[in-house]
Amino acid sequence: MSETQATPSQGTGISGPASGDGLLRDVLRRSGAWPSVYAATALTAAVVELLLPAALGRAVDALVTPGGTLGTAFVTCAVLIAAVVACDAVAVLAAGAGSAQAARRLRRRVVRHVLVTGPGLSRHFSAGDLVTRAGANADETGTAPESVITAVALLVPAAGALVALALIDVRLAVAFAAGLAVIGLVLRAFLRETTSVSSGYQQAQSDLATRLVDALSGARTIAAAGTEDLETRRVLSPLPRLRRHGMALWRVNARAGVQAAIVVPMLEVTVLGVGGLLLSGGHLTAGELFAAARYTVLGAGLASALGHLNRLARARSAAGRLTALLGHTPPAYGDLRLPEDGPGGRLEFRGVGVRVDGRDALRDIDLDIPAGTAVAVVGRSGSGKSTLAAVAGRLADPDDGEVLLDGVPLRSLGHTALREAVAYAFERPVLFGTSVADAIAAGRPVTTRGEAAGGVREGRGASIVRAAAGAAAADSFIRRLPRGYDTALDEAPMSGGERQRIGLARAFAHGGRVLVLDDATSSLDTVTEHQVARALTGTLRGRTRLIVAHRAATAARADLVVWLEDGRVRGQDTHDALWHDPEYRSIFEVTAELSPDPLARCGDAP
Repeated sequence: MSETQATPSQGTGISGPASGDGLLRDVLRRSGAWPSVYAATALTAAVVELLLPAALGRAVDALVTPGGTLGTAFVTCAVLIAAVVACDAVAVLAAGAGSAQAARRLRRRVVRHVLVTGPGLSRHFSAGDLVTRAGANADETGTAPESVITAVALLVPAAGALVALALIDVRLAVAFAAGLAVIGLVLRAFLRETTSVSSGYQQAQSDLATRLVDALSGARTIAAAGTEDLETRRVLSPLPRLRRHGMALWRVNARAGVQAAIVVPMLEVTVLGVGGLLLSGGHLTAGELFAAARYTVLGAGLASALGHLNRLARARSAAGRLTALLGHTPPAYGDLRLPEDGPGGRLEFRGVGVRVDGRDALRDIDLDIPAGTAVAVVGRSGSGKSTLAAVAGRLADPDDGEVLLDGVPLRSLGHTALREAVAYAFERPVLFGTSVADAIAAGRPVTTRGEAAGGVREGRGASIVRAAAGAAAADSFIRRLPRGYDTALDEAPMSGGERQRIGLARAFAHGGRVLVLDDATSSLDTVTEHQVARALTGTLRGRTRLIVAHRAATAARADLVVWLEDGRVRGQDTHDALWHDPEYRSIFEVTAELSPDPLARCGDAP
């Protein structure tokens, strides 16, 4: 089983955009200093722009008034224009840096949440969907501070222009307010429609990413089967839906743009018409009419918020998707420790039941596995073997019942205590760290003190790494690498069997009481598997070993066999005792027919 797929089903979580508004507020609060800088410069620029029309109006009056002087008015206008340019320059820097910082912090939060919550998330979100949410959706949500601040900043010129027009003549303000109300209705409808359409667009993006991730994971199978064209069509099948939502977004933008293009000129013409009448009646000066015209243009700039509202709508939709992900609570851990006295590793399953996608993956599992026992879990595909392995070390929690380790419920154990006691090895292990030694140590302190033979690093933990690699039959091929144990992982090409051996070594180095091997020897050749089996029954005998087995020889080596069928325990005994049941033997028939190992055919232990 893949290390990244500890539970057997996947789905897609969808959430409405409104559910993400709380996350947007949280992003605003936690975005650092850059949004504050952007807000200060944007608001300063808005105030300066409000002062500019009055200064320009005085300059016009000075020009048309006999004997008027332009010097002071000119200097004032120049200073205000320079201030607007400076504020815009700083605002561009602050907006870009703030959005990048917000996206980075949010992405770290999402990735950490995914890793802390663990493989249980795979019941609700596919791998491609998780990548889309942690990547593109986090970026889109990170633009929220800039979009919100810009929208608020655009309200300042509109409100200021309304006040300024009222000070010039209240009739101008009334005409302007009527036009602003129409613009507000256009923007409100635009935000609502864009948010709704963006949600569908982002979901289509997620579906496309999910299909691509699935295809990449099976690239060799696709190439071998020659189904490239078929898979290409399958992967790209969400494109029509993506195009449909994209066209809908374009239509919403186009419609709002046309409406704004009609409303804004009508607003300007209306205010100028009223102003012209007032000028002809001697109620306005030429400079006041010019200032009124400038204020009208400035206030009508609220219609330019379409682009910012578009980004805000996408941010709301993306935040809703992230909220659906962050809403899955990570598993809670207790503070109990395991008893130190006596042999450790006793596993108890008490009425354990697990439901996946509405069906029972496990039902009424009652098992008592003594400490130090080697247990083979067998059964046909879909019988619940990997689910049992997942709940044995709390990679997943049962829906019913509980699992105990040495008398302590797994839910009550502290995180460190649990992970020190239980270790996993998988069919397709993911290796992390900078070197092969790091991949085995997996956080265990290893201090470099020169290189010994084969590049094994000496110091704390090095002997544990070497012993674990030896037990996993990995020591010999590791020493043949360019720098032995210190070889960088990206410079150490490994076969599937070699990666499995590294994964086994990692488990052997960490599982103090229980080792769970979920099909972890499937890629090993017969000789290597026998070497690992000898270690499991020899140097590792003091630990409880739960082995998901597909081969009769593996089951034969175990102290106890748990036979699962349809999520229930069909039988529990030694391999030899169960072998008399023809239905039990039928589980291994294909393996027995194909295996060159006579032990697999007869089911006898070596």
